[in-house]
Amino acid sequence: MASCFWYFWTYSFLGWLLELAFAAVSRSAERRRRCLLLLPLCPVYGLGMMAALALPPMGWTGLVIFGGFAATAVEYAYHWAGERFLGVRFWDYGQVTGNLQGRVCPSFALAWGILTALAVRFVQPGVAILAQTVPPAATYIFLLVFTADLVCSLRFLQVTGDLEEMRRALVF
Repeated sequence: MASCFWYFWTYSFLGWLLELAFAAVSRSAERRRRCLLLLPLCPVYGLGMMAALALPPMGWTGLVIFGGFAATAVEYAYHWAGERFLGVRFWDYGQVTGNLQGRVCPSFALAWGILTALAVRFVQPGVAILAQTVPPAATYIFLLVFTADLVCSLRFLQVTGDLEEMRRALVF
């Protein structure tokens, strides 16, 4: 079970790095990360990879297709929950052709498929080894920090409904 936490946190952190890189490459006016938590984690990436890792073993094409579908389903559900329960929109694909309510779009679904296939094939073996080496005490400590951050972040968004204010307050 502890390994699953580390998988989630590792891919959430890698997603945070990906968000920073995408903002830099796309020269986005929004240079801050587009994540929920105060920690440098984007949980939608962790959840998306957990969904992809739950798939049965399959070849490259299957991973691209089903991994992309799994990650896109998580992305849609995450966005929907943010709107429904917190009153915030974490991203908006409204200007992208083929988008579904601005929550998901075909071009990013394809990107998620390729990224999940690459991660399952090339990143996950190393992540699995590292996750097994983490002492249980470190897992409990990080779980406490993560939970406190999650509760505070969700409460902030629930009360203010202002994702931009949360982004401005971030140090990262």
